[in-house]
Amino acid sequence: MTPTFTAQTQTKSDSHILMNGTNRTSCVPSRAARNARAFTLAESMVVLVVLSLFVALAVGNLKTILLRNSFKAKIHNFVSAMEMAVTAAAQTGRRYEVIIDPVEQTYLLREITTPDLSQVLEEEIIAEGDFGENCRVSYVLFDDGEFSDQLRVKFRAGRTGWNFGGVIVLLDADEQPYSIVVNRLSNIVRLQPGEAEILVPKTSEEMPF
Repeated sequence: MTPTFTAQTQTKSDSHILMNGTNRTSCVPSRAARNARAFTLAESMVVLVVLSLFVALAVGNLKTILLRNSFKAKIHNFVSAMEMAVTAAAQTGRRYEVIIDPVEQTYLLREITTPDLSQVLEEEIIAEGDFGENCRVSYVLFDDGEFSDQLRVKFRAGRTGWNFGGVIVLLDADEQPYSIVVNRLSNIVRLQPGEAEILVPKTSEEMPF
C-alpha cells in the first residue's frame, strides 16, 4: 500500500509543479512579443509626426488663403465705395466725399449736404469700413503733390467727376504694396500691384498748344 501512496503523491506533486511552471511561463511576455510591441509604438510615433506635419501645412495654407481673401474683400469694398461716390455724383449732380484716415485705418462715404465740409452728419454717411492689419493704408498722394500718411484725406466727387485724383497705396499681410489709382481725367478707379505713379494734370503753360 505504501508504494502506491508514494507514487500517487509524487504524481500530484509533479502535476502541481507543471501547472505552476505553466502559469509562470504564460505571465512573462516573450522577447518576440516585446519587440513587436516596441516596433508598433515606433510606427505609431512616426505616423503621428507625419500627421502633425500635414496638419501644420494645411493650417498654414488655410491661413494664407483667408488672409488673401480678407485683403481682396477689403480692397473690393473700398473700391466700390469710391466708384459709388463718382457714379452717384455724375447721375444726381450732388456732391459726395470719401474720407480716409491712415491713423485709424478707416474710411467712410458720405453725401455732402451742408456748406461746412468739416462737419460730417450721421445722416450723410452712406457706407463706412476699416482696413486693418491685412490691408493697411500706407500713404495717399494727390495729383497736386499733396502727401499724407497721418492726416485724414478726402476725395470729393461732383457732377464733373473727382475734384482731385491721386494714388492710395495699401499694404497686404506680407507688406506688398498695391495702388488704387483715382484718375480725375477719366473718373476711373482702378487697382494695380506695386506703387503706381500718378498722372499729374499739366498746366496751360506746359501744353504744346
